[in-house]
Amino acid sequence: MLVIVVENVPPRLRGRLAIWLLEIRAGVYVGNYSAKVRDYIWGQVEKGVGEGNAVIAWRTNNEAGFDFVTLGTNRRIPVELDGAKLVSFLPAEEEKDVL
Repeated sequence: MLVIVVENVPPRLRGRLAIWLLEIRAGVYVGNYSAKVRDYIWGQVEKGVGEGNAVIAWRTNNEAGFDFVTLGTNRRIPVELDGAKLVSFLPAEEEKDVL
């Protein structure tokens, strides 16, 4: 099982993902492919993400039972802690007061 979530990506990438995966919500795609096909699909995301961002998660044989990779700018960033992959949040950008 693999899941790809995209935000603010060009429509052509969303259409391309819909060829291989089922879009169960806006920007959320699921499917069940081999590692080779998963890498090919992620390569298409890397080429077409533009100014957007994406994350891919897939089932694997580790303690968590899954792994994930992110692409693009997002407040959520993956961090590794004692061999476990977790998600950290960057601080929100403060709004500047304009006089």
